[in-house]
Amino acid sequence: MKLRLKPIREQVIVIAGASSGIGAATAEMALNPPRGSVVAAAMVIGGAAC
Repeated sequence: MKLRLKPIREQVIVIAGASSGIGAATAEMALNPPRGSVVAAAMVIGGAAC
């Protein structure tokens, strides 16, 4: 069976770590120019629990 992906304009993109680094760059690329997809960006404020 061949994998068929939906066009980017029909997808929901979830980006964790969108406040800096590669997460921020990925969020920016997903939003500019608008591609018609829904983008949910998440970040953690404060330290991570270990």
